Amino acid sequence: QVQLVESGGGLVQSGGSLRLSCAASGSILSINAMGWYRQAPGKERELVARTILGGLPNYADSVKGRFTISRDNAKNTVYLQMNSLKSEDTAVYYCHADTVTTDWITRISWGQGTQVTVSS
Repeated sequence: QVQLVESGGGLVQSGGSLRLSCAASGSILSINAMGWYRQAPGKERELVARTILGGLPNYADSVKGRFTISRDNAKNTVYLQMNSLKSEDTAVYYCHADTVTTDWITRISWGQGTQVTVSS
């Protein structure tokens, strides 16, 4: 089993900043990818940003230049620094991890979600 615990959501004014954190724990052998998705009311879940082991991070076009994803491999934690927030960034943000467990099983895991609300 792999557990993802998110923190850092909240209410912020337009133009403000927030930092999300997601820590993975459990029977993890390696983390192939880890990142963030979001889902706004009435919309489909979409990729925000993702780090890939051995590769460059990728971002949704809508957040490029404003959001930065980083990863602490020693802590199995991923961070999302969100600057210049806009009302359209309002959504529930979900942490996502693609892991290989200690019994050599590839597992996709999701966090419970954290609400980000940007007031205009």
